[in-house]
Amino acid sequence: MKKAFVALSVLFLSATLIAQNATQAVQKKAEDYIKFKEVKYDFGKIKQGVPVTHDFPFTNASDHAIVIEYASPSCGCTTPVYPQAAIDKGKSDKVTAGFNAQAGGTFNKTITVKLAGIDSPTVLTITGEVLTAEEFAKYEAAKKDGKSAKNGSN
Repeated sequence: MKKAFVALSVLFLSATLIAQNATQAVQKKAEDYIKFKEVKYDFGKIKQGVPVTHDFPFTNASDHAIVIEYASPSCGCTTPVYPQAAIDKGKSDKVTAGFNAQAGGTFNKTITVKLAGIDSPTVLTITGEVLTAEEFAKYEAAKKDGKSAKNGSN
């Protein structure tokens, strides 16, 4: 009786593992259908309270039209803009990431891009450092002085 129970348990666990692997193997990933030129962008140092944007261009790499179901930001300070219409195979478009920096310091924000009918979304990332108006003015002056010093030594 014990042998039969052990044998059935092993059989059940094996079937469960095989079923899980089969499910994972057919999971569709957005990266297989949409090819972004880049998925990360660093704004560098930006001035507090001044909105910035960056375009993430992409191409439909699939053999049929795709639709972006949603582009969801990780917080309210990030605003994605994405095409609402279908993008035909081989065609290009863009997702624009807007960022309005109210708080100072470094930031790392994401936008999750989900395609209709595709299981796994792709993630776009924006990073940078927000400086107060005073810090930004000092940063800009230092950059300008650095360029003047380089130009003066030629």
